[in-house]
Amino acid sequence: MSKLILVRHGESQWNLENRFTGWIDVPLSEKGIVEANNSGDKLKSYKIKKAFTSKLIRAIKTLEIILDKVNQKEIPIEFDVALNERHYGALQGLNKAETAKKYGDAQVKIWRRSFDIPPPKDITEFNPDGMSESLKDTSARTLPYFEKEIFPEILNGNDILVVAHGNSLRAIVMKLNNLSNEEVLELNIPTGVPLQYEFDNQGNILSKEYL
Repeated sequence: MSKLILVRHGESQWNLENRFTGWIDVPLSEKGIVEANNSGDKLKSYKIKKAFTSKLIRAIKTLEIILDKVNQKEIPIEFDVALNERHYGALQGLNKAETAKKYGDAQVKIWRRSFDIPPPKDITEFNPDGMSESLKDTSARTLPYFEKEIFPEILNGNDILVVAHGNSLRAIVMKLNNLSNEEVLELNIPTGVPLQYEFDNQGNILSKEYL
């Protein structure tokens, strides 16, 4: 049997400030550091074979804290943009409540919660390249990476840790739980709480639980 542990990074400074973050590299808040340490405490009995994370500092720092807590800092780590948070386009850096007042709650909910409608791609201070992603776009880069790089480790019987972001992890959970496009929109993954999947030798899920 093998285990896959998914952890959304601890609360970031922009989570605290209620701002759209996306690909902007912001640090953990004080609460986020506590959450990362708490995750590590819950994983002390695990022998992690390999870890995967994004290229954003809030996920990397969360992983560093966890591995320090479990005294496994020497394990192999893969960093990949495929696990980055969803790119929130022109919404990046904006306060969520103020954005809702400007555009209306209904429109912001569409940008945040629809499966295939991305936020605006306007060029702004925090979106100089004019990018933007829907959850569908995020899934299109996250899932191939998961299937090629992460799932084979599980099939080899290894316990694997993935520290990433709300939307990249939603894509993975959508795949593992066979969620529909509608069901995944209601899925919320809390910061700093390990979600464990246990697999048999054929890669079938035996159990899943938050630790």
